Amino acid sequence: MQGCFALAAIILLIILVLSRVFLMKRLGIKAMKFGEMDKKDFLIPPFALLFLYIIFASAVGLPKPGHELFSSNISSWIGVGICFLGLLLFLFSIISFGKSFRVGIDEDSPGSLVTTGAFAISRNPIYTAFALVLLGIFLIFPNWIILIYLIAGIWLFNRQVLLEEKSLINIYGDEYLNYCKKVRRYI
Repeated sequence: MQGCFALAAIILLIILVLSRVFLMKRLGIKAMKFGEMDKKDFLIPPFALLFLYIIFASAVGLPKPGHELFSSNISSWIGVGICFLGLLLFLFSIISFGKSFRVGIDEDSPGSLVTTGAFAISRNPIYTAFALVLLGIFLIFPNWIILIYLIAGIWLFNRQVLLEEKSLINIYGDEYLNYCKKVRRYI
């Protein structure tokens, strides 16, 4: 049961991101900026596909790489709760983002600086939501490979946040710096 929720959470995140990108495209906004500033971003998809396979294989009982680090029904249900919180935060974030939603850094037409809704709680609620979902999935499937993905994912999110912060300072200047003084980077 918990494994199916983990699989559904990842699939739902992908659907939410892609549907938002397509919605933005219909509004005439190019929201998919992934890899345009840093070509190393294209190293991520093969690893993401392996991650998806491990979750799918774990959920349906197929052979998978890695071994479980522990087995606990309680931690698995805690993982479901954390995934659910991550999904709620993600949904709240993309709603709060409005027309400023982008995948990647957009210095050409970034939209307005969003400081309300989820962005009044965290400057990076989407990355925080993704991290919560990754943590929840690890608690559901405590596989050592998923632990590596959790650590690498958080490192990559932080790397992207630091790149985006530099860009946001260039775009919004003092408005963004004042926002940084009021709202924490994560939660």
